[in-house]
Amino acid sequence: MPTEGVYIRPSGQKTFIPLENNPEVFTSLVHDLGVSPDLGFYDVYSLDDADLLSLVPRPVLALIFITPAQMYFAVREEDKTVVSPTQLTYDKSGDEEPVIWFQQTIGHSCGLMALLHSVANGEARGFVQKESFLDGLLNEATPLKPVERAALLYNNEELEKKHMKAARTGSSHPPGANEDNHFHFISFVKGKDGHLWELEGATDGPVDRGLMQEGDDVLSEGALSQAIRKFLAAGNGNPNFSIVALAKKPAE
Repeated sequence: MPTEGVYIRPSGQKTFIPLENNPEVFTSLVHDLGVSPDLGFYDVYSLDDADLLSLVPRPVLALIFITPAQMYFAVREEDKTVVSPTQLTYDKSGDEEPVIWFQQTIGHSCGLMALLHSVANGEARGFVQKESFLDGLLNEATPLKPVERAALLYNNEELEKKHMKAARTGSSHPPGANEDNHFHFISFVKGKDGHLWELEGATDGPVDRGLMQEGDDVLSEGALSQAIRKFLAAGNGNPNFSIVALAKKPAE
């Protein structure tokens, strides 16, 4: 029996209520999943204003970029990145992956996928508490091939409940699971190979944005130029995007 609010489309696809784009909602959900309370999400109000950038704790372990469809598809077309492939060609798993990647098969779960990609990779993975729900999920998912890994998420009732609980929080009225959602959530992380990786469940695997400069985090200008600024350039001034950073909470 699906969790209350989950919608089953005529095609049979399970569809969630989308997460509100809100760092408090994101933080609450990842803590509920099993991430240490030492980590949290923070709004990035500007990429160019030094004073506003200084409000974000550093180093930033992951960025979530929320992009409108026009900006999203412009970059996908420019890069020749396949979206929603009928059959995956990406087939890596386990130690051969510099990042763990999840294919999205649940409707309106792009926010959840971005959160999972952000906390499951790079330095953030070390903040997943041992024997937590998320620790068990990642340990089970890591050796699986992408299709089996996606099925693991799709069929996980506890993950569904935790997502739907978070989707009902926030300050705005979230769209229903049966309503259209025109925004895409993309996670950017530093992989085990030192490269900047773009992670989104609708593509044919993770997208390698190139080697990061030594000492840079994902909010450094070098990393921004490798990825997010490409989306902004394609947006031709479209202001309807937002960026959220994952970082360690500053000492009080």
